[in-house]
Amino acid sequence: MLIKRVVFSIVAFIGVCNINAQRLSDYNLAFSRLPDRWDEALPLGNGMLGTLVWQKGDNLRFSLDRADLWDERPAIDLSKFNFKWVEQQVAKGQYDTVQQLGDAPYEAIPYPTKIPAAALEFNIASLGKVKTATLDIRTATAKVTWVDGAELETFVDASRPFGAFRFTRVPENIVPKMMIPAYAGSQQDNGSSSGGQSLSNLGYTKGVIQQDGHHITYTQPGSNGFRYEVSVWWRYRNGTIEGVWSIVSYSAKDQRNHVAENTCAEKIRLPYQQLLTSHVQWWSRFWQRSSVLLPDTLLQRQYYLEMYKLGSAARTGAPPITLQAVWTADNGSLPPWKGDIHNDLNTQLSYWPAYPGNHLSEAASYTDWLWQVRETNKKYTKQFFSTEGLNVPGVATLSGQPLGGWIQYSFSPTVGAWLAQHFYWQWKYSMDETFLRTRAYPYLHDVATFLSGITRLKDGKRSLPLSSSPEYHDNAITAWYADGNTNYDIALMRFAFDAAADAAKAMNKQDEAGHWKELQAQLPALAADSTGLMMSPREERSESHRHHSNLMAIYPLGLLNPEKPADKVVIDNSLRWMQHTGTRAWCGYSFSWAASLYARNKDGENAAKQLNIFASNFCSANSFHLNGDQKGGQHSDFTYRPFTLEGNFAFAQGVHEMLLQSYSGVLEIFPAVPEQWKNITFCNLRAEGAFLVSARKVNGVVEEVKIISVKGGTARLRLPFKTWITRNGNGVLSKETDHGIMAISFKQGGSIVLKNAYE
Repeated sequence: MLIKRVVFSIVAFIGVCNINAQRLSDYNLAFSRLPDRWDEALPLGNGMLGTLVWQKGDNLRFSLDRADLWDERPAIDLSKFNFKWVEQQVAKGQYDTVQQLGDAPYEAIPYPTKIPAAALEFNIASLGKVKTATLDIRTATAKVTWVDGAELETFVDASRPFGAFRFTRVPENIVPKMMIPAYAGSQQDNGSSSGGQSLSNLGYTKGVIQQDGHHITYTQPGSNGFRYEVSVWWRYRNGTIEGVWSIVSYSAKDQRNHVAENTCAEKIRLPYQQLLTSHVQWWSRFWQRSSVLLPDTLLQRQYYLEMYKLGSAARTGAPPITLQAVWTADNGSLPPWKGDIHNDLNTQLSYWPAYPGNHLSEAASYTDWLWQVRETNKKYTKQFFSTEGLNVPGVATLSGQPLGGWIQYSFSPTVGAWLAQHFYWQWKYSMDETFLRTRAYPYLHDVATFLSGITRLKDGKRSLPLSSSPEYHDNAITAWYADGNTNYDIALMRFAFDAAADAAKAMNKQDEAGHWKELQAQLPALAADSTGLMMSPREERSESHRHHSNLMAIYPLGLLNPEKPADKVVIDNSLRWMQHTGTRAWCGYSFSWAASLYARNKDGENAAKQLNIFASNFCSANSFHLNGDQKGGQHSDFTYRPFTLEGNFAFAQGVHEMLLQSYSGVLEIFPAVPEQWKNITFCNLRAEGAFLVSARKVNGVVEEVKIISVKGGTARLRLPFKTWITRNGNGVLSKETDHGIMAISFKQGGSIVLKNAYE
């Protein structure tokens, strides 16, 4: 009887792991009408280009975007102040001058900023009533059908710089019109960083539109010689209109012209279906990287919509995921918070799910950009902090320059330490020795060098001259801590020195590893009392707060481990106090981040609860994270709706943390799932050490686990069952079990399957 059950389990497990067998269509966006708001639209993208499909008045609208459309004019003057000067003003109790230099320009001056491209509109009044509007996430295509038979299908090519559309059963007059942003016109005294100033405040001249028969090209001059071009071409035959569009940006030194136009001229020669083929193949490969099957239908659907957005927003060679990525606001204003590169949590959270989700190439688009702007960031570090090494602006432009804003966070001395975690993760999840040698360790080395230079050693303890904890006390002078570093900064510095030591050791640089360990030992311990992790040694987290900055040591840094009794006490107290202070000041991302905090404490009930609140209350109809509570403030006093993406991606990571953890050097299967989750499967989630892990739970019991070693090495697995049988694949060198942990030594490409023997 046991043998029969095991054989059946193998077949079932393999079947569920085949992503093509999953009903991805269950997780599609599907509406009985076209959305009539831009932030509820059907989103398509390829990391560089994006579009939102929605209805504006009588028109079907494609809001077109390109990730590198930026106005890079500086608004902040770093020649007027530096970190030492800020320290002196804080000591004097005079902070208004600091705010005028470091913060006021962010609100008063519209640039630097991400800018929108244009829109295409089709007058659809004659087509009658819309029957369905859907986003097929399996193929990344949007489709609209009308009751009277007309249809639209459209996509943004997964790997090439164009989008395509096809209308069928429509009259010849259903043709695109180019709608250009309202850059021209008088400047307006309106808007805010969260709501967005008027586009006209940028002071651009009106762009030029050229139209000839079946194509339109729009060229928009920007600032300092920057310009961009949007082109659309189409053809009509027998009731069918097929078209393509493209966007190209040009720097001041770029001598090219008509690139978008030429791309369209080339692609319009090919049938729509032929253009679609390679696009669908790319997405098929994307979905085959990993899969998750949850018993909670709300979380299951939200998870796949988040992973779809990751595939749409991150791509090799594209800019990093900004606040809105390739879906800049289409409301006549600048995007919320200028659509900038926010490094005080937004970019970091956005890439969290790429590592365990087995999408390392998507994650690398972030470290690639950080490496690209490394020299610019070093110059900023030297100028503002008067120190060698590397730090990164907490709020940055596409070229890596600082935008300013609340400078406790936009000029924080530990931004680089948090960003360095992505280099560390890229190495740990891939075990790519070349990446370690040429990217990860050099970056960690530079960040650690900066931290050793900016900190001061007194009485054997190393500390920052000024410390802060993101957005706690907002932009008041009290947001600076001059008499004791915050847990946020301490945790990040401890992580950075430890990661640098780990990387140096892996490269046999023992002296350097010892140096970083010595510096880490000089840092103060994390401040904790009966409330758990405090904000700083002199202040508890006394109120509800959206940014879980004092809890960084729990997640994402993993400095505390609930398997250790002393750490467990601190974690329990911290999360209990977080509940006590409540969620009234939380944004949507606070809930999705909290899911990972609870998951690290093996609390599946509360982890799932946070994810359910996020999906139910803080997302638009199209799954976009809107920051505020959209159900009138059930869980938060924030009820506004500025769209940003980090909360979406942190949601997906919360799911991953519930299913698989590896940060401690031990693989843990289903470490934080609710008791009522009886049937769960995940396939090819990636663990640190470059292990691909699959597991299946049936009727509340873990049936089997499969591990594939991508690079070889030893996996340490906390066994999820008391008795088991193993089926070795190729490349298992040895396995030993001690106190419930099995150490399995693999050759490169080796694999093993462990099955519950049902004692």
